[in-house]
Amino acid sequence: MPTLNIIQAVNDALRQEMRRDPTVVILGEDVGKFGGVFRASQGLQEEFGKDRVIDTPLAESGVIGTAVGMALYGLRPVPEIQFADFIFPAMDQIVSEVAKFRYRSGGQYTCPMVIRTPYGGGIRGGHYHSQSPEAHFIHTAGLKVVVPSNPHDAKGLLTSAIRDPDPVLFFEPKRMYRAARGEVPDGEVVVPIGKARVTREGRHVTLIAWGAMWHEADQAAREAADLGIECEVLDLRTLQPLDIDAIVESVQKTGRAVVVHEAPRTCGFGAEISALIQERCFLHLEAPVARVTGFDTPFPYTLESEYLPRAPRILKAVREVMAF
Repeated sequence: MPTLNIIQAVNDALRQEMRRDPTVVILGEDVGKFGGVFRASQGLQEEFGKDRVIDTPLAESGVIGTAVGMALYGLRPVPEIQFADFIFPAMDQIVSEVAKFRYRSGGQYTCPMVIRTPYGGGIRGGHYHSQSPEAHFIHTAGLKVVVPSNPHDAKGLLTSAIRDPDPVLFFEPKRMYRAARGEVPDGEVVVPIGKARVTREGRHVTLIAWGAMWHEADQAAREAADLGIECEVLDLRTLQPLDIDAIVESVQKTGRAVVVHEAPRTCGFGAEISALIQERCFLHLEAPVARVTGFDTPFPYTLESEYLPRAPRILKAVREVMAF
């Protein structure tokens, strides 16, 4: 079984789905001849041609608007937004059009597309190349939001997203693009959307994370084990629809929960998860739900390591909920 990084896994999924389904097309800034700024689409234009791997102007609203037309006419577009920070010019297209077609047509039309975009910190990109805007889209009915943490899930979830009849926002943790490596089977890999995965069993504290922050949560769990604290680590993988059953099952077992994300704290998705845990697990909780997050500031250039919720901050929260 080959060992791939996330970039290679994404490229593999795109290539296999384009071979399987001639309606799958890719479009975005520099995705063709250049292969994308991170090389996720490298080699695809050479194999499938310029009609299916399309270099677009530097206009995110135009990229998504074009993809809307493609989707409504029977294609399955996979538009790329070069950095998640650049998705905001396309917000009206995504929130007001893409997310609404099934509802506004009474179920007669769907708008199948996968909007791929790298998100988050870790490359010292500063405030215009490091944001985590997932909560904006989780808040919008009609969109699915997926965030893989590893190569296997990147390939399997992207395959499922491309085949899904509804629009999917596919956030890729660029900090882990080449840092995360793992075995990925050749051929078809399908990971269902909407299913979290327990990656480490434990009985004292549940750590809930996704994307790049899963790696920090996993490291914190390993360090906690040296202190005699057994953490259960839950990789959400899909944020919308959320696998609330997996969260409830884990928190009812451990009685404690720490939610980790690198987006700012206020109105981040951790607040929603904390509320859901309180509603469903109140009588099982041994301590308040803790959040370890980014700060309510623009993402900094020089203080990136302080901004990101790394393993030491997570471990501190673990010790606090254990001591409550």
